[in-house]
Amino acid sequence: MARHLYTGDRRRRWALLAAALTITAAIPLLLRDHGPAPAVLQVPEAAGPEKPVFYVDPQGTAAAAVRDLDRRGRHDEAAVLRRIAGQPVASWLTDSGAATLDRARKLVGDAARAGRVPLLVLYDIPHRDCSGRSAGGARDATTYRKWVLDLALILRGHRAVVILEPDAVAQAVTGCLTAVRVTERYELLAAAVESLRALPGVRVYLDAGNPAWVPATEIAPALRRAGALRAHGLALNVAGFETTEDNVAYGGELSRLLGDAHFVIDTSRNGNGPARHGTGNPDPGREQWCNPPGRRLGTPPTLRTGNRLADAYLWIKRPGESDGACGAGAPPAGRWYPAYALALAG
Repeated sequence: MARHLYTGDRRRRWALLAAALTITAAIPLLLRDHGPAPAVLQVPEAAGPEKPVFYVDPQGTAAAAVRDLDRRGRHDEAAVLRRIAGQPVASWLTDSGAATLDRARKLVGDAARAGRVPLLVLYDIPHRDCSGRSAGGARDATTYRKWVLDLALILRGHRAVVILEPDAVAQAVTGCLTAVRVTERYELLAAAVESLRALPGVRVYLDAGNPAWVPATEIAPALRRAGALRAHGLALNVAGFETTEDNVAYGGELSRLLGDAHFVIDTSRNGNGPARHGTGNPDPGREQWCNPPGRRLGTPPTLRTGNRLADAYLWIKRPGESDGACGAGAPPAGRWYPAYALALAG
């Protein structure tokens, strides 16, 4: 009996949300509210270097590593990793399981109680990372649509910034999906933008690759199909190493092609810019993006960018988590990589 009532309640909530989305989609877009809305990204009076507007998760992987090092008496290394653990980094939601939804619910609740804004990455598009390093994603389009609606219900009434599907559009453009799957991907992304944009407290930024990947003139039409004109902006350099200067220039190009679009830039690991191609490597492209040596943390997260189009510099990729098992001792993508974390923050 209880299960029957719960199921009915969920159905009613989904129906109400779907109705709200339909109404929102029908309203003409009279104003392009690209800039950070005060209700979402207003900097609290007490905010500053010690109290950023974005939520710092005390249960993050870097924080856990710091506690472990302190317990083992390795206080110098712990001090280095506090340069990561003390900053707000994105929380990646990477599957449609109940545990992921529970984690999202806890994150937004904890952030609200702290008076801060959580930074979330949605990364579960079907056929995710068709190049293979972080392969996976939702089982099918229906599963993905339901997952986005579930997350929208969790976010309703809360503030959040959402980075939507890193690499999804750029990979569709570069040809690792069939034509049918490309069309499906753009439809799913556009629908996700609409679902999230219907929530007053949520800002959604559609991933647009980086300046070293797909030229702006080539990716702009795909971004339009994927809902970029309805998103609050674009996300650049996610998990990348390209310089902030190059990303600002790339974002400016995209903005001219996409109706004055704003953007955010992932500065988590671009302090030394990109790695250069080596010699004798059978996969030279890999050393530019998969745990390249000699990289450093970039500009800490901030809303103060000095550029009217750049809404924020963010740490979207979690510094210290591996890009993939692409070198001696490197763990699979998303796993904590202690030696790399220390090198980034050292």
